[in-house]
Amino acid sequence: MNGAIVKCRTFLLSVICLLYFVACTQHDTVDLPVSLVSEFVENNSIPGLSVTVSKGGEILWSEGFGYADLEQQVKVDPAKTKFRIGSVSKTLTATAIALLMEEDKLDLDVPIQQYVPEFPQKKWDFTLRQLGGHLAGIRHYRNNEFLLNKKYATVDEGLEIFKNDTLLFQPGTQYTYSSYGWNLISAAVEKASADNFLNFMQRNVFMPVNMDATLPDYQDSLIIHRTRFYVTDGNGTVLNAPAVDNSYKWAGGGFLSTTEDLTRFGNAILKASVVNSETMQVLFKPQQTADGRSTEYGIGWRRYQRDNGDVWYGHSGGSVGGTTIFVLSPEKQMVVAIVANLSSVSYDGLQFEIADFFLK
Repeated sequence: MNGAIVKCRTFLLSVICLLYFVACTQHDTVDLPVSLVSEFVENNSIPGLSVTVSKGGEILWSEGFGYADLEQQVKVDPAKTKFRIGSVSKTLTATAIALLMEEDKLDLDVPIQQYVPEFPQKKWDFTLRQLGGHLAGIRHYRNNEFLLNKKYATVDEGLEIFKNDTLLFQPGTQYTYSSYGWNLISAAVEKASADNFLNFMQRNVFMPVNMDATLPDYQDSLIIHRTRFYVTDGNGTVLNAPAVDNSYKWAGGGFLSTTEDLTRFGNAILKASVVNSETMQVLFKPQQTADGRSTEYGIGWRRYQRDNGDVWYGHSGGSVGGTTIFVLSPEKQMVVAIVANLSSVSYDGLQFEIADFFLK
């Protein structure tokens, strides 16, 4: 009888030790990036930051740092806090292109006027593929256009900013980043789908992926859980960002989202549950200039080649009062999303440092 009790106690002790070891290991795994990100937030005077990591479709870590609203001391919640995601909006819009491609409603290689006939003819023709890869010669922001605070009621109104400007170069010969090119893409999406661009995105991209916290950054509306937006002066002092209206560039830089929504989107891409894998390869594949140089940019997706040979795809996003990095690895089945409510944050590979903690 005593022997049985001893064996039982020994077994229970072993189980307790094992559970303790697992708990400690899991705590250490998460504690390391928490320390890393906390230090990063402090060193860069970031008011609020959110990060979410998933692998194999499951969230491994999701945490908020600092404040969505400094004055009211509202903490960042990765499930609720809506940040300006800037040019990561292009990656979302690329899904609209893909869906219409799969329905044979968009051809990437015909002149853009086939879909947007009212766009003025230029010296050279250019295509949706070139627009999506920043090879079309459409210009980027000029002067204070990044700080526009004017409401544009339609996608077509947003074209007025640049539609009469000459192309910067013969399409295909150079890579020059252009958010305005994506304005034109959204106009093509409207014509091809016979639907309002924002409606199309909501019904065909956001809803199927359960991205309930992703929406246009309506400047004139009260949006629950939208963060406040901040900038720093030359001395590193945090200030409220100037008021802007992003209605002139929904497709290229106008959406709000959470890191958890972006992670859902990344997992939908990895699982091919919204766009089939063959179509995604078209979006992922880096384009080339006419002389054969790779741009490392496909259609709304940038290719990131790491020193260890790993290949990731994603996008960065800079906006007034927001900086985002969003990446995924088809091989590792991993997604990392980081967003801050501060302009001009340099993540400097933080996304990959975080990923490495969970790939050990």
